[in-house]
Amino acid sequence: MTSLRKLGSSDLEVFPLSLGGNVFGWTADEQASFAVLDAYTAAGGNFIDTADAYSAWVEGNQGGESETIIGRWVKARRNRSDVVIATKVSQHPEYQGLSAANIKAAADASLRRLDTDYIDLYYTHFDQPQVPVEEIIGALDELVKAGKVRQIAASNITPERLQASLEFSDREGLARYVALQPHYNLVSRDTYEGPLQDLAARQGLAAVPYFSLASGFLTGKYRPGTTVDSARAGGAQKYADTERGRKVLAALDEIAAAHEAPVATVALAWLAAQPTITAPIASARTVEQLPALVGVAELKLTDAEVDRLTQASA
Repeated sequence: MTSLRKLGSSDLEVFPLSLGGNVFGWTADEQASFAVLDAYTAAGGNFIDTADAYSAWVEGNQGGESETIIGRWVKARRNRSDVVIATKVSQHPEYQGLSAANIKAAADASLRRLDTDYIDLYYTHFDQPQVPVEEIIGALDELVKAGKVRQIAASNITPERLQASLEFSDREGLARYVALQPHYNLVSRDTYEGPLQDLAARQGLAAVPYFSLASGFLTGKYRPGTTVDSARAGGAQKYADTERGRKVLAALDEIAAAHEAPVATVALAWLAAQPTITAPIASARTVEQLPALVGVAELKLTDAEVDRLTQASA
């Protein structure tokens, strides 16, 4: 059984691969989503990532579809205490922004959709620099004190705003961010490495990166000159036509062959080997896609293999 990892300074313990819920209600209907969730937990997984806005971008959707599906699944399986559910606030069409009133209203709406009394990990989805950190942290602290949220976290935030938020929490003795969700993968390193990663390391924050597989490019199925029928093909294909993309794929292919492992597993294993990373996020719309993702829990790259990928992606 894969051992769980402590999430930063919190009391949450999570599987080393967080299952992305962005596809639930989008490219995976409720039945397919239930199957993926069942397979993920059967493999030892317990860390589910969603957001109140998923999947408002789909025609006919309102936002909150992913949370609703997860809530129905948890109720059907009666496993609420066995899973760590992370969701986010600021992007739902009806609950835009990070004002104190909106944070609290959005949290109540998420709780209703998830059909639960508490959210394990509550992220600010996109920071709003015009809202004082004091207002944001104050509202999040109220949710924690009310028992509606166990731990708080931030996503898409600058080092300066993150530092200010942490300092305010420490100064006032309020709830403090325990995790950070940055955009980070082998072909997008400057979105996290540098000041933000350094701050996370200094402050003991757990990083839970999104776009871990670069919209599917790092699964290896997108190659120069190939066409893939996928809702995310445009985002992935742009990497295939770059020199860096080709170098990264070559290194991934070589290491994957050495381990007899899927390319996606190796890409996630490189992420997992980076400082501050606790659990990369990756999503599966079918059960068949899942083994390559949860395989990161068992695959440990050598230092030389990590270096080879780091150099290829430079």
